[in-house]
Amino acid sequence: MTDNFTLHEDPRSGNCYKIKLTAALLGIPLELRDYDIMKGETKTVEFLGKINRHGSIPVLQVGDRFLPESNAACWYLAVGSPLIPTDRFEQAEMLRWMFFEQYSHEPNIATLRFWLQYVGEANLSPQQTAQIMAKRIAGTDALALMDEHLVGREWFVGTSMTLADIALYAYTHVAEAGGFALRDYHHVCAWLGRVAAAPRFVTMGGHASAI
Repeated sequence: MTDNFTLHEDPRSGNCYKIKLTAALLGIPLELRDYDIMKGETKTVEFLGKINRHGSIPVLQVGDRFLPESNAACWYLAVGSPLIPTDRFEQAEMLRWMFFEQYSHEPNIATLRFWLQYVGEANLSPQQTAQIMAKRIAGTDALALMDEHLVGREWFVGTSMTLADIALYAYTHVAEAGGFALRDYHHVCAWLGRVAAAPRFVTMGGHASAI
């Protein structure tokens, strides 16, 4: 790729981490611009007018164009790479798990992590407090489904890592911060280890692994 890439991110965000991990695995350099969502730094007139009028991150800047939505940005970076299967059905399977991550996984596991680790349970609204149990059940169901799918498999799709694994890894590996017991999901834990062992893997903090 010849484009220059800038990631507008909050480094605590798993959705931002997906893009950084995709880029790292593919050896694509990213310039990083950090925002603190807790301080409303993505709600400024400048950000809303230039970066993303929805006031959310991540946003992948490609030259002078801006691409919101983490999984779309991962796809853009990975087109033509081994992270996207060449088989048409496996491509659809990969997308299926990426949709699952955004619809069934992230709204529960990531939300509880954010509420409990960054907002604090004592600071939640009554409406948020009332949702904790439902999100805990839904997040547990998502992890159980992942664990069942991984029986006899190393990766979510095919025989090598794809964007499905990256999308699901981001918030799964920090799920304990949301009160989920990862030790209960043996196949998920083994899969987390395989992702972390990939060449050029970077942690959520952005540091390259020793492998």
